[in-house]
Amino acid sequence: MTLLQQRKQEIIDAYQVHETDTGSADVQVAMLTERINKLSEHLKTNKKDHASRRGLLRMIGLRKRLLAYIQKQDQDRYRTLIGRLGIRG
Repeated sequence: MTLLQQRKQEIIDAYQVHETDTGSADVQVAMLTERINKLSEHLKTNKKDHASRRGLLRMIGLRKRLLAYIQKQDQDRYRTLIGRLGIRG
């Protein structure tokens, strides 16, 4: 469930902190969220795909750690990011 290069660039453009930013925590969380959403859809139709389920859980754990880092650094940036991504209900 990889992302196409064009979609990656759209995500980077939308979430970058400065003009040359391609790997900040915000961008990484946005990329992971996109991959998690795609993989979740895949697992709805392929219930027995345990290898992909394990990968999904690893991605969720990584996103959780990155979000904790952002929250520790800047509360307002954290709230803005989760609001834009529509996560954490």
